[in-house]
Amino acid sequence: MKVLVAIFSVTDTWTIPGRHVGILRQRFPDLTFAHATDHDSMVREAADADVAFSSLLRGDVLAGAPRLRWIHSSAAGVGSLLSAELKARRVLLTNSRGVHADFIAEHVVAVTLMLFRKLHLAVRRQVEGRWAQAEMNAPPPPRLLRGAHVGVVGLGAIGTAVARAMAGLGAEVHGIRRRPGRERPHGVKRVGAPEELPALLARADVVVLAAPSTAETRGLIGRHELALMRRDAVLVNVARGRLVEQDALADALARGVIAGAALDVFEHEPPDPASPLWRLPNVVLTPHTAGFRADYWDVVTDLFSENLRRYRRGDTLLNVVDPEAGY
Repeated sequence: MKVLVAIFSVTDTWTIPGRHVGILRQRFPDLTFAHATDHDSMVREAADADVAFSSLLRGDVLAGAPRLRWIHSSAAGVGSLLSAELKARRVLLTNSRGVHADFIAEHVVAVTLMLFRKLHLAVRRQVEGRWAQAEMNAPPPPRLLRGAHVGVVGLGAIGTAVARAMAGLGAEVHGIRRRPGRERPHGVKRVGAPEELPALLARADVVVLAAPSTAETRGLIGRHELALMRRDAVLVNVARGRLVEQDALADALARGVIAGAALDVFEHEPPDPASPLWRLPNVVLTPHTAGFRADYWDVVTDLFSENLRRYRRGDTLLNVVDPEAGY
């Protein structure tokens, strides 16, 4: 059996270290592991691969890989893997959901507190050598997370972890998910269906986007939805940039339609240097790092190893993705 490992990016953060490919070879000495580090080598090695460990394997690559039967994504999001070719051939797809959950939840808490307590403003004024006591206490004044109403859109592994963390700090958490009738996650007071999003937006002090990127969620938050939100509310996006109409958000933030936003993901990464989001005083930007942890590749490699053992035994795999639903 040949396993193609093709996880590379323009940044080292999201490129699997060669050491972890070596770990896989040690764990499975009877298998052949091909390590592709660019598109050309991925196309070449995919031709006779049976399994792929990859976060980006487009339809043209899949078309040239007739033996491929299973792909495991090193990421939770699989939008870049859901090609027509994959669906037509019914290639099994699994992902790494759950690996990021607690880490992203802590990030959400951190940036929410940053906006609630205006810590981003304090840091900017520190760099300028300015004492900002009066500015930080000016309306809207610093706020408590305890007692705040938090709306979480998407209650998968990440959304559930966010809800648990927020509830642990005393917030009242309401959630939205596609199947509201399923068991209510710990810490969530109420779960609503997608059509209840307007009511959640109108009530929440904090809106956290943790939904997958699908045809249904693209442009989920636009000009109309932002207008429904409270003027003192903040938006936190740790899902995908496509969920938010970026120009509409920048305009809403500039005009004070909402109080602030914390964004870790963007429709185009990095954002255009001309984007006003870089300079707006009520925005916290992080460079798509909310889900990265020091032991990320250890955990992801362990998850893939477990699934590879299961695959060889013919057992049910962990984190099987529904290609039609997109997650």
